[in-house]
Amino acid sequence: MPLNMFSKVEDIKGVGPKTREIMEKSGIVTVRDLLYYLPRTYENFTNVTTLSEIRPGKVVIRGKISELRIIKTKRRNFTITEGVIHDKTDAIRVIWFNQPYRVKQFDKDKDYYFTGTYDYKGGRYQLTSPRAELASEVDKAIENGFKPIYSVKGSFKSENFKRIFETLRPEFAFIPDLLPVSKSSPDFVKPGARADALFKAHFAEDEKEVKEARKYLAYEELFELILAANLNKKENQKLRASVIPFDAEKIRQVVEKLPFDLTNAQRRAAFEIFKDLEKNVPMNRLLQGDVGSGKTAVAALAAFAAANAGYQVAFLAPTAILASQHADSLNNLLAPLGVSVALLTGATKNKPALKARIKSGAVDLVVGTHALITDDTEFKKLALCIIDEQHRFGVNQRQKLLAKTVTSATASVISRVAKTADLENPDFASIKKPLAPHLLMMTATPIPRSLQLAIFGDLDVSTLNELPKGRQPVVTKIINEINFTDDLYPKVREYLASGQQVYWICRTIEDSSRSETISVKKQAEKLKNIFKDRTVTFLHGRMKTEEKDKIMSDFSSGKIDILVSTTVVEVGVNVPNANLMVIMDADGYGLAQLHQLRGRVGRGKNSAICYLVSPDDAEPARRLKVLEKSNDGFYLAEADLKLRGPGEIYGSLQHGAMSLQFASLTNSKLISAASNEAKKSAEEFAKHPEELQNYPELAFSIKKYQQLTTLN
Repeated sequence: MPLNMFSKVEDIKGVGPKTREIMEKSGIVTVRDLLYYLPRTYENFTNVTTLSEIRPGKVVIRGKISELRIIKTKRRNFTITEGVIHDKTDAIRVIWFNQPYRVKQFDKDKDYYFTGTYDYKGGRYQLTSPRAELASEVDKAIENGFKPIYSVKGSFKSENFKRIFETLRPEFAFIPDLLPVSKSSPDFVKPGARADALFKAHFAEDEKEVKEARKYLAYEELFELILAANLNKKENQKLRASVIPFDAEKIRQVVEKLPFDLTNAQRRAAFEIFKDLEKNVPMNRLLQGDVGSGKTAVAALAAFAAANAGYQVAFLAPTAILASQHADSLNNLLAPLGVSVALLTGATKNKPALKARIKSGAVDLVVGTHALITDDTEFKKLALCIIDEQHRFGVNQRQKLLAKTVTSATASVISRVAKTADLENPDFASIKKPLAPHLLMMTATPIPRSLQLAIFGDLDVSTLNELPKGRQPVVTKIINEINFTDDLYPKVREYLASGQQVYWICRTIEDSSRSETISVKKQAEKLKNIFKDRTVTFLHGRMKTEEKDKIMSDFSSGKIDILVSTTVVEVGVNVPNANLMVIMDADGYGLAQLHQLRGRVGRGKNSAICYLVSPDDAEPARRLKVLEKSNDGFYLAEADLKLRGPGEIYGSLQHGAMSLQFASLTNSKLISAASNEAKKSAEEFAKHPEELQNYPELAFSIKKYQQLTTLN
């Protein structure tokens, strides 16, 4: 009898309430969740290296450990545990960071397996932060020397997972197939392939079996994603949208009024958007471009096209500062051409009057924050939605904005009739199917090509891969705090003396006993004492909107020399005169976020520099070194994907709802092969969506992915 994949984990023998609670913290609720909780790595204890033959790289060694001691560092709450591992051939140094318990963990007379990276650091070769396991226990537990290692939390150990899977071992043969098998399916997709892959993943005897398991599971995952995208696209094509004609002469007038020449990439993207707007099927397009590539100018042309045709446009921005900035620039550009532009944020005064004007159709283009998606914000003729930094908005928020095309009267009738379930009700005949708005989303976090293939099959993508003429790349340097006096402060004085301004980014607003990072307020006071003849002000997200807007306005107009801020300035803020940035505790940010922050400088024609401050006693994080070498957002997006996974690339994904745990998106060869194979089968299957009813578990997965990847 097939295994019930949706049974609760507590139904498994040996899983009690406490274990269930721990598992839930790792997202494991059902048997299916458990089976797909794959080992994060495997340790091969047959490849033990003697210390006399050890070479730099990943190693497994067996030996005794002694001379353990704890070294305190200058950095608060940071310790190093040091010791010596020795076997019959030689001895090496080993260290662990912030793991003082290691001193009492070992018996100097017993053998242990140590698995980690042997490398040259701190002026000598050493084994850094290895896993350690008692050799006698490993030898007893593993027959073939190949051991799965699971990610664990708290007191729950990897061995606990191994024990539970041993209990389930006989049940693996009854795991039902998930995917349909057709002529277009690759050879490895056949009856029993799923059960075989999951068994090999948890009970692998060697690397070859791990690769075989991951190959199938990567294909399965990509099939689900691509099928979801195909079904979304089919649904989207059933919708209807307002046709917005392309008025070449009027668009030319707007382009001539721009204070700069459009790049070829901007012209190409604008043309792709204009072609979409002329269709009666809603546009579903992502405009991606590196920081400073001119996405807003392209969006302005699209907004003008819609307003010129008599329709309304909603422009959603993630912060009030950015919304205000967009509203000002769009008003300056489009108001002389007869387009009415309004700003709607939480701080907007006399909101009822403005919302009445929007509802009447008197406002052509509304720029705003979340205030745009409140229930009482209604449009008369909304035809285009533009969402800036779309990954900052969840699926529900986007869909709420898109639903603004349904008038309150229509919604009322639909609701009333639906409640009676009276399909013969004549009121239905009076309901016109609402038109869906065209959707243009913008992001300065470029989406890696691999993610586009897998997740965004239902999405058209326009890419801005050129920077405006005259824009110079930002010089990036990693710096240590002990070098501030000699290297940083003189450079700050140099920039200030030439009339330029400075961003100084901090992670926290106020000091905390639990935090080692310097706060915005403390840093501002410190800089006021160092640069006494300069105006230093701080900014953070908890300030009232009016206060934040006033500070940004003063900074933009040059009244503030040094702005000490949290990441509230991360997105979109445009101050061409600010060309030096210092990012404190840079190790604590992701690569994409650091690139976004760096993008606030170098927006004019002057050279710009960004300093990434690394803690005193630590080696700079790998992502800082990557950022130091490159200004290419597309290259950095791929690097960030490999370092951190797909979490921050797209809205709901950042909450862990999509865990692509088969390395498929970080292995370009694997995803290229798997996605091409999955694409053929998924597209074939999508032609007959009714077939999904024969695959209930697949339908469940597809629905989840459809909700995550849909843009409409």
